[in-house]
Amino acid sequence: MIDLVLVTAGGALGACARFWMSGVVARRVGETFPWGTLVVNVSGAVVIGLLAARLLTPEGVAEPWRATWLLLVTGVLGSYTTVSSFSLQTLALARTGEGGRAALNVIASLGLCLGAAFAGHQAGLRIFGG
Repeated sequence: MIDLVLVTAGGALGACARFWMSGVVARRVGETFPWGTLVVNVSGAVVIGLLAARLLTPEGVAEPWRATWLLLVTGVLGSYTTVSSFSLQTLALARTGEGGRAALNVIASLGLCLGAAFAGHQAGLRIFGG
């Protein structure tokens, strides 16, 4: 039962953070390109890389960190990052004749998120040792 509470609480926090962050970005740079979703996904990838460096062992999540993993990774980051929004926005770009922007969104999201997860993981290894 506590697992469900941790994931639920984290999910609520992550959803609110996503709503806030994507809104801030959209208000500052506009919505002709899904910059807010891109910023959310890249920042989430950095954080998940950091947490993976700290909390994961070759066997998986170490038991003392299980609750932290459920709250932060499964809950907060699971609802903070927005693959479904990314998919819908990319489809909308493609359907409105913006194939180039749709392709740019796919390439930028994949490249930046993978790079951010790698950078976060490398930083986490340096910060936390490993």
